Amino acid sequence: MQPVDLALCLAVDVSASVDFDEFGLMAGGLAAAFRTPDIAAACAAGPRGAVAVSLLFWSSAQEVAVPWTRIAGAGEAEALAAAIDNAPRLPGPGATALGPGMAAGLALLARFGGEAGRLVLDVSGDGAHNRGRPPGPVRDVGVGAGVTINALAVLNEEPDLLAHYEAEVIGGPGAFAMSCANYADFADAIRRKLRREMLGGVLVA
Repeated sequence: MQPVDLALCLAVDVSASVDFDEFGLMAGGLAAAFRTPDIAAACAAGPRGAVAVSLLFWSSAQEVAVPWTRIAGAGEAEALAAAIDNAPRLPGPGATALGPGMAAGLALLARFGGEAGRLVLDVSGDGAHNRGRPPGPVRDVGVGAGVTINALAVLNEEPDLLAHYEAEVIGGPGAFAMSCANYADFADAIRRKLRREMLGGVLVA
């Protein structure tokens, strides 16, 4: 793969707390974000003119839903959106194993086959960690390896989830956490989050 400005792993919660309709809103929101002109433009805004994106679904187990894809414009962004639309919900619903999910995302970043100016793990979910390796030490390993870890907390079930993500998940240069009230608001929130990540942490509308 040719060099990119950013290698971005989208690590998305598909645990039992995410029902069928919520999964559809989440996956549909991600796909819709990559179909917007501002995200397509943000993908190409850096000096290398491209980003690379992968999609990981996590629960008690983890599964790569979309492998690394280079995006340098609207056509490639549309192809990624179609791949997200067609990605099956694997693994099956299970516990909110946030730490193992983050570890799988970091491993996917470590396997990125190209040169990237920045490495970012983008974690989205609606529940606090409740199974397996705790997220804080995983976060510290990722930060030590040069990865920035950001988070989007969906507050429909746990109103204090943002504080958990801020304390246990995010880290690295320019790291931030955002929240949205529910999955109906996910599409707008993830679009703003993606722009902020692609533009290097600049606060965007």
